[in-house]
Order: sequence, then C-alpha cells, then structure tokens
Amino acid sequence: MNARDAFVKEFGTEPAGLWAAPGRVNLIGEHTDYNDGFVLPFALPQRTVAAVGPAPAGEWTVCSTFADEAVSFGLTQPGEVTGWAAYVAGVVWSLHENGFEVPGARIAIDSEVPLGSGLSSSAALESSVLTALIDLGGLDLPVERRPVIAQRAENDYVGAPTGILDQSASIRCREGHALFLDCRSYEVEQIPFDLAAEGLAILVINSNAPHQHVDGEYGARRKSCEQAAAILGVPALRDITGAELEGALARLDDEVMRRRVRHIVTEDDRVLETVQLLKAGQVREIGSLLTASHASMRDDFEITVPQVDIAVETALEVGAYGARMTGGGFGGCVLALIDADKADVVTAAVEQAYAEAGFTPPTAWTVTAGAGAGKL
Repeated sequence: MNARDAFVKEFGTEPAGLWAAPGRVNLIGEHTDYNDGFVLPFALPQRTVAAVGPAPAGEWTVCSTFADEAVSFGLTQPGEVTGWAAYVAGVVWSLHENGFEVPGARIAIDSEVPLGSGLSSSAALESSVLTALIDLGGLDLPVERRPVIAQRAENDYVGAPTGILDQSASIRCREGHALFLDCRSYEVEQIPFDLAAEGLAILVINSNAPHQHVDGEYGARRKSCEQAAAILGVPALRDITGAELEGALARLDDEVMRRRVRHIVTEDDRVLETVQLLKAGQVREIGSLLTASHASMRDDFEITVPQVDIAVETALEVGAYGARMTGGGFGGCVLALIDADKADVVTAAVEQAYAEAGFTPPTAWTVTAGAGAGKL
C-alpha cells in the first residue's frame, strides 16, 4: 500500500497532494555538523512520501503504512506525543513555535527509506511533512530556513540531539549533486556528483547490525567535543585548523578527548579536500579520503562496530577505491566507491565475509544522488 492508498483507506477521500523527501547518504564529514564544521551529503533516490489533505484548524491526524493505528493530536508540547508520530507532531510544534499558523491536516505516510539504517529516515519523515504543511498553508518559509525548523522538531520535541546535516540534505539536495554545507553559516554549494559519467557507483551496504546505546553514545561524543572546545577557548572544534591540531592536543589532558578532537579536525580537512577533488573531476581520488575517514571513526571517534569494519575491509580488498561507514555509528551502513560493473562482486565478497563471521547477512544496493524535498 502506498501513501495515497493509505490516505484514502483511512480518511475516505483523496489527498490534496503528495509530498516526498529523501533519506541521505553522507559522503564524508561525520559528527562534524554539531561542531560547526563541514559535511558533504547527497540525497538518496529512496524517499518518504506524505499524502496530505486539509483538516479543521488545530487538528492533525497521521497514519502510516508501517503502523497499525492512526494518531490524532492538537497543538502539543514535547513529550505529549511519542513514538513515530512524535516526528510529525514535532514539525507542527516547531512551525508553531516559530510563529507560523500551521494548517490542520490529515496525513498518511509511506517510506522507502530503510528504518534504523543510518540513512536518516527520521529527517525524511520530518521534511516530507514540513514541505506539505508549508504548501498546504501557503506559509512564507524560504527553503534555506526549513532545515532548522525540522531539526528543532527532532532535537527539542523528539529529544534526539542531531545536528543540521540530515534535514539540510533531505530538503536542500539537488539531483546529480552532493551538498557542501557549512554547518555554522548554513551556506551551501551544490557539488557535481555524476558517478555514472565516470563509470563509477556508490554501493551502500546495510550492515544490519543492531543499534545499541546509540543515543547515549552519540550524546557522549557531542559532550566531549563541546568540553574540548571550551578548554581550548574556541566556539567550536571547527575553529581548530589542521596546522593547529598538535598544539591543541597538547593542551588536553584526557586521552579520549584528544582522540575525539583529532577526528573532528581531520575530518573537516577531509571534507574540504574531497570538495576540491570533485570540483576538479578527480572522483576516484576521493577514495583514499573516504577510507581515512573510516579509520578515524574507528580509532579516534570509536563509533564503528565489527560488521561495518568488515564490510569496509572486504570492499577494499576486492577493488573499491574507498569505503567508510556513513551515519552516526554503532551500526548502520557503509558506502563504497566502486567501478559500476563491480557491484555484484563487492556485494558477494561482503556477504561471504559476513557468513564466515557469523553475522546477520547484509543488504546492498547502488545509489545515485537524488533530489531534495518537494511535491510530486
């Protein structure tokens, strides 16, 4: 059942329209977003679709193809709506908190974005609903301001301490491009990322590893980075340059904190170098940066798990130009830059490595850079 059919089944009428927003893959730049740094995501072809129609003022009802019952609510405060519907209630709350008159709506959700895979299904849900409500209510909210509204829904209503990366990618990406985002100024630049023209592809490998302690570990990393910035006397770790890194590390007494800082500073540099290579058309050359990013996440930020490490190692062994975990960590997906005709070979090798290790089999597919949120 798709979103339109779910809407008709639940509400007995046709929706006013369909709005969609994509999940995302972060090409490089992990955990740099909440350090005011740089990221380079691109939108997935897989999307979350919201079928939406009007309802009386102050009334919202949302149903989904992946939930048994619809959820209805009025204007609520954080914590009053829980579960998956909190992301929808959070968007309504965030719009209202920012001074907008949010139209009442009936909403049906369907999604192709794998849940719990680190591909930001939550941002896709928020962004599709946000875009629909803006259009339905004729709200004057420029595209560049929308990611902050969606982020506030996730941070302050749902209670997940994410940075601005996910919502920016879901809303602002363009087809055939990666989104170079400065997470301090929110300035973006569309970077050409047409892999097919180079005979290349990105293979996404879902490790299918169960996420464990994700929120607590994510929060601990964020707190460590903020504490380090305070000790070093800078607004955020983005303000430490690569040339200044060794001096900064020498001022930190805690070895764990030193590792966290080293990852963020070197990761920002890798993002900037990747952007320059892509602008120069040197796509294969970004591979070594992707692999270095993974090593930094594994050794310095300590957010990988054996399943993702094995996927990266195996992909490299069978010819990937580079590979890294993507997303917040502790499970989720790996991306590998490969020759387009090698997808089956790399997938088979990773499947074999998982079987030998006794892991749950992975799932893998190739992706292209898709479009951001909009009306279908």
